[in-house]
Amino acid sequence: MAEKQNTLHEQLIEALQHYFGFDSFKGNQEAIITNLMEGKDTFVLMPTGGGKSLCYQLPSLLMDGVAIVVSPLIALMKNQVDAMRTFSEEDGIAHFINSSLSRPEIHQVKDDVQSGKTKLLYLAPESLQKPENVDFLKGMKISFYAVDEAHCISEWGHDFRPEYRQIRSMVSRIGKAPIITLTATATPKVQHDIQKNLDMMEATVFKSSFNRPNLYYEVRPKTADVDKDLVKYIRTMDGKSGIVYCLARKEVEDLAKTLQVNNIAALPYHAGMDAATRSANQDAFLMEKCQVIVATIAFGMGIDKPDVRFVVHYDIPKSLEGYYQETGRAGRDGGEGQCICFYSPKDLERLRKFQQGKPVAEVEIGNQLLFETQAYAESTNCRRQLLLNYFGEEYNEPNCGNCDNCKKTYHTIDATELLELILETIVELKEKFKTEHIVDILHGNMTSEIASYHHDELENYGAAEDEDENTLLAIIRQARLNGYLTKEVETYGVLKLSPEGKKFLKRPKTFEVKIEVHNEDEDDMMEGMVGGCAAADDVLFSILKDVRKKMSKQQGVPPFVIFQDPSLEAMATTYPITMEELQNIPGVGVGKAKRYGDEFLRIIKEYVEENEIIRPEDLRVRTVAKDSTRKISIIQAIDRRVELDELAESKGMSMEEMLSEIEAIVYSGTKLNIDYFIDEVIDPDEKEEIYDYFRSADNDNLRLAMNELGEDDYDPIHVRLVRIKFHCDLGN
Repeated sequence: MAEKQNTLHEQLIEALQHYFGFDSFKGNQEAIITNLMEGKDTFVLMPTGGGKSLCYQLPSLLMDGVAIVVSPLIALMKNQVDAMRTFSEEDGIAHFINSSLSRPEIHQVKDDVQSGKTKLLYLAPESLQKPENVDFLKGMKISFYAVDEAHCISEWGHDFRPEYRQIRSMVSRIGKAPIITLTATATPKVQHDIQKNLDMMEATVFKSSFNRPNLYYEVRPKTADVDKDLVKYIRTMDGKSGIVYCLARKEVEDLAKTLQVNNIAALPYHAGMDAATRSANQDAFLMEKCQVIVATIAFGMGIDKPDVRFVVHYDIPKSLEGYYQETGRAGRDGGEGQCICFYSPKDLERLRKFQQGKPVAEVEIGNQLLFETQAYAESTNCRRQLLLNYFGEEYNEPNCGNCDNCKKTYHTIDATELLELILETIVELKEKFKTEHIVDILHGNMTSEIASYHHDELENYGAAEDEDENTLLAIIRQARLNGYLTKEVETYGVLKLSPEGKKFLKRPKTFEVKIEVHNEDEDDMMEGMVGGCAAADDVLFSILKDVRKKMSKQQGVPPFVIFQDPSLEAMATTYPITMEELQNIPGVGVGKAKRYGDEFLRIIKEYVEENEIIRPEDLRVRTVAKDSTRKISIIQAIDRRVELDELAESKGMSMEEMLSEIEAIVYSGTKLNIDYFIDEVIDPDEKEEIYDYFRSADNDNLRLAMNELGEDDYDPIHVRLVRIKFHCDLGN
């Protein structure tokens, strides 16, 4: 027996060297191959980059017959077949059958299989189900069946495909042979589901560690400036290859354009593109003709590019399994691999809304997977530990040293009393408001929403004004993760107490939260900036303010109607000298640039030349025109005199959000007439008083306006409406 094993070992090493050029196997590869060649069903759990493909490629070359490989994507098949052909002098050694082949090409494939040339035949599950393929394969000697990306079988997997659940019946019809299933991601639940569905509960299981020590994991807040954050990050990677994953095809297209205009060699990839373009973009990435692929999750499965140095998730993924597999495409050669995920709770709400209308069981599974993702994104614990524990692997190191949480410093606070305050406030509000509103109440922030609901009269208003708002947010996040709070999609994310939360309120128990410790020097620096000029060049900023003041007198309008301070600050930071550059300044737009821009451009250009300033234009993050469908529809609705509150409701927005959209449109130079709505909701005398205030004010800051007019006498929404009218009358 030992002699037989030694002979097989020598045979495998010799074949490994001959076909693949390696002197030794990695991890469990040899044991897996030996098990399969002995005719035993084999289950392989191995992380991306661990060498799964070799586990069925090598035995297919050594065993009698043809190996059937079930693979989910055309891109994966093409890549694997091309790779196999480089190991052999005969192109026919590996083939695939899928929808991309013509009828003559399929005939050629079948001829090669019948002649014995082909050792590996790749099929999508849909192709395996076709009667003509089943009938053809019945007459062939099958060495084994390999089910790649086996997680697609399970409804609990991150990429469930119903066609995969039919594989067992197809195998039974074609003929008995050993089965090897392979996946880079499977929780114990998914593993059991796969084995049960394929009727291979007695299979030998080979489970490699899911730990990829070379990968760095980080979650970053997804802000309104996420595109800028992404561009700046990619620039730090200095030409290294990377993948940026988005959930939607439209996002992929828009983001690829944004990277391109910022001189980053990027190409899009998604299933909606024609096959030729998709294939060309994939090849360009593999051949390093482009640095970055912006893609949906369809990209990367089976793509053998070992030197991907960063994987960015522009959107939070639907499951931790999907996240792990996609990040696994970084650093497959053991080198640097940065895994950055941008996270916003709003993205989770969007994903949950997508599930509405689906079968109840599917919704429950989806929500559970999203909850695990949320816990990962919001946790202050080691991200590596969270990932490995999710896959049933223990990781007991106190600090992995290679994730953002392990590189931060935290201190633990007793948040029991603050959680009580939060829960009490939610109950007092009859569980009808979102996180941000609860935090504003406790912190004592006078927002328009709080004023309109008179929530400044609540007993808990300002009860936590000395606490950092981020601390309150962290407590709410942890309370949700601990099961004290729920956040319902149907009610747009309002907070509700769970049964556990109600128990806590009756009998509080110790509740601790980890809070990040910030660098004191950074805090001091930020404090010094508060209230000061945010412009990089305060001399130019002062000059531009003088120009604005002079122009305001000539035009007979307040200075802020021409350009607001943030716009001047941006001009004094980026030094625009062309009309196109000026139009890219926040709050300017085409209308204002043309109306007021010439004099400002002349002054800036002279200043730049006189002071020999090197402009940061080459470092500027450029933007491309985003889809303006919503803005256009708002403008058209206002032209049709649609009531603004009805318009907001039709678009799933609050009145405050609708006014912010209208303000953005108006501040960029578009004139709107909302008199029809103002005349209906605001008393004429009140309208005139607000209008007169802005006529004489130094700026249009809402907080100052409310203080001056009297918060008890004026509704902030009314003030904003008149402010919009004022800008339209005088500025546009």
